[in-house]
Amino acid sequence: MSAWRLTDDGPPPEPGPAPQARTGFRTRRFLVVAATVLLTLVGAGGFAVAGGAAALLPERPEGCDTPDRSIQLYAVELPRDGTQIRLGYGLTPETASYPGPTMEMTEGECLAVTLHNQVPAATLEQLRTDPTHPLGVSLHVHGVKYTQLSDGTSQSFSYVPPGQSRTYTWYAKKRDRTAGTPGTAGYWWYHDHVVGGPHGTKGIGAGLFGGLVVRRPGDLRPDRTYTTVFGDQQSINLRRGAAADTCDPVNPQPGPTCIVAKKGERVEFIVVGIGNDMHTFHVHGHSWADTRTGVVTGTNAEADQVPTIDNKTLGPGDSFGVQFIAGDSVGPGHWMVHCHMQFHSDAGMYTTMHVLDENGQMPPGGHDHATAAKAVAPADAGQEQPAGAGAHQHK
Repeated sequence: MSAWRLTDDGPPPEPGPAPQARTGFRTRRFLVVAATVLLTLVGAGGFAVAGGAAALLPERPEGCDTPDRSIQLYAVELPRDGTQIRLGYGLTPETASYPGPTMEMTEGECLAVTLHNQVPAATLEQLRTDPTHPLGVSLHVHGVKYTQLSDGTSQSFSYVPPGQSRTYTWYAKKRDRTAGTPGTAGYWWYHDHVVGGPHGTKGIGAGLFGGLVVRRPGDLRPDRTYTTVFGDQQSINLRRGAAADTCDPVNPQPGPTCIVAKKGERVEFIVVGIGNDMHTFHVHGHSWADTRTGVVTGTNAEADQVPTIDNKTLGPGDSFGVQFIAGDSVGPGHWMVHCHMQFHSDAGMYTTMHVLDENGQMPPGGHDHATAAKAVAPADAGQEQPAGAGAHQHK
């Protein structure tokens, strides 16, 4: 039964003395108010779905009777980037980052993600653009299936107030050839949809985003996966120039600001666009098939129809994935990853993929990240400044 059906039992009573009809009308109005209050409590406070609310809004998408596994995710405040507030998701509060942890699912799997909001209310208050907008964080995902209770919006009350927790359920639906539905395999992303306003612009701008990959059984598994989020102010993962690549030249550790792989390893990128600008994703020395995974499969005739590319356009909200073998035919080296809109790369929208030799050693030579990027004022109140760019070298 839909919520609006609670009042769909004829027109309101005619004026005049009809106590029985007036009582019935008041009862119907009470049911509407009670249902609204119950839905609000279910969404805003993370209470268990109970009674009539479960009949109105299912807790889990069709096909997901019981979650196959569950994870804990934390939203926390991170050290500020200059004056910019930074938030991040993490599997523990101590490991929170931007981008957040890469999520991985297999088609047919149902995942329960419990989000704990540890961002101080005072910080969320600073980011709020409307004093009437609720304080909280949320988890909104692209690509997979979920019900309205897991939508992660203020409109559906599916957010997490400060100091509280809420479980979101995601279902990676399988492809159905009979029905002609494509399934959910692909490269997606998740993000906040509440911080600052009803679209989560301030939450995304502060760092509440991460990558999601949904695989099919038999997909090639990478050795390393990196999420690169291209955004406004010519930023990669809210950083640019030197700040986007902090790899230690002696002991590089993979992470949001250190893209590193040994020659021969299979590397996977989840590429996401945020903000308002168009970008392109380009990797020096490497190319991939323009398919769902970046890998060529099928017969030779089918493979011949697949273009090989090394540059792909990326718009706001877009996401795609690529895989390739690090150093394939080109060897170890410091390979640039950047936007090929020239004024974007000139402003510092680049980083480096460091391909180590077979022994795990950084190749000789180096790369110079001297940049002409200048401090640019945000385009509007919704945009956050990326980390600035200086100059550093790896020798």
